[in-house]
Amino acid sequence: VQLQASGGGLVQAGGSLRLSCASSGRIFSSHIMGWFRQVPGKERDFVGLIRWNGASTTYADSVKGRFTISSDNAKNTVYLQMNSLKPEDTAVYYCARANGYSTNWRGYNYWGQGTQVTVSS
Repeated sequence: VQLQASGGGLVQAGGSLRLSCASSGRIFSSHIMGWFRQVPGKERDFVGLIRWNGASTTYADSVKGRFTISSDNAKNTVYLQMNSLKPEDTAVYYCARANGYSTNWRGYNYWGQGTQVTVSS
């Protein structure tokens, strides 16, 4: 299984970006698709996740109300819509797949390559 993340870039504070994560393999209803972010020298932080078996979502408090995760089951693709971006959202963003619910990066066994998001003030 390969996960291909895309959509990062440079945006001004208050702007929006949408990240995509396409899976080369089928995503099953038991899977969890997560988004994480990482800045140099820090651990990978949980951003949010979506349950493939009903599309319910969970978000980190830092992004709640600004970020939205959605999915296109037919395309095996998950999206991260990021609105009202702040400079502190600057990071490399990763998508990942887990076999069960987890907000910790250690619970995920497949990872995309990461896409840089930079928010200027």
